[in-house]
Order: sequence, then structure tokens, then C-alpha cells
Amino acid sequence: MKKVAGIGFLLTILLSSKSDAQSDQQSAPPPRKAIGYLSFIFPIVTIQGTTTTPNFKEATTVGFPVGVNVIYSERFGFSYEFTPSIVFNHPAGKSPASKTSNLLFDPGPMFRFSHGFTIIPRLAFETSGRYGFTPVFNQIVARSKYVNYFAALSLPVRAGNSAPTSIGLNFQFGFIFN
Repeated sequence: MKKVAGIGFLLTILLSSKSDAQSDQQSAPPPRKAIGYLSFIFPIVTIQGTTTTPNFKEATTVGFPVGVNVIYSERFGFSYEFTPSIVFNHPAGKSPASKTSNLLFDPGPMFRFSHGFTIIPRLAFETSGRYGFTPVFNQIVARSKYVNYFAALSLPVRAGNSAPTSIGLNFQFGFIFN
């Protein structure tokens, strides 16, 4: 009789631990997910000291942000972004020229809200010697099975490299690969 009771006791412990493990698996957070993206960014205007520089006047700057978003939950993630930039100079009366002008690394946490809206307060480190931060306001504008399309406005603030602090306004659009 003691053997039967002992076996019953062991079975009860094993079954209850199995159901606890199953309930822990059900309540566990979803696994992290890494998502890549590609985009294009156009500075609209930059204010540095007393100088206001619009894009497209005597030069056009285009950035090509590429990155990975690591999604930790429905509401939070972290983004790692690299942005090479090209400047196309087209001054009046002179020959046009172009060059790669800068590489920006700007990581930051992602605060994800409903309806595809995300705020990303990014740090900024540029090969030009400038540094700062960039708040980004991002919105998914269209969804498909394999790609989501987004638009964003950002406000880059930069300092360093013996130049006055600057603030700008950028427009970005791109593709997030599901």
C-alpha cells in the first residue's frame, strides 16, 4: 500500500510540474525577432548658428539608412542603423560634383505604439566628427505580406568638430522586410 501511495505521490508531483511548465511556456514572452530595413533620407533644412541651409539649393544630400530592428515585445525594441550619405553639389555656374560625405551610426530604443507609430530616440555618431541625438517619429503607411512601407520625420541635433551646434529636419521613407 505504501508503494502505491508513493507512486501516486510521485505521479502527482510529475504531472503538476509538467502542467506548471506548460503554463510557464504559455505565459513566456514571445521570442526576440530581428527585422532588417532599407530607406532613403532627405535633409529638408539645417540650422547651425545663424545660418539656415536648405537641401536642394546648391547641394543635395541623400542618405541611405540600413539597419536591423530587434523586437523584444509588441511595445519595445532596439534599432541599429548605419547611414552613408552622398552630397551632390550643383553650384550656379560651376560643374556639378558628388562625393560620399559621411557615415552615421545611430542606435536607439524603439517605443512602439498602436497603428504602426514608433518613436525612436537615437544617439548619433558621425565619421565627420559630429555627435548628438536624433528623435525619430516613424509611421507604417502600408503593409504587405513581406514588406511594410514607412515614412518618418527626424530632428537631428549635432555638436562637436569645432562647429556650432546644429538642428535639422529630415524626411525618410523606406521598406521594412518582414
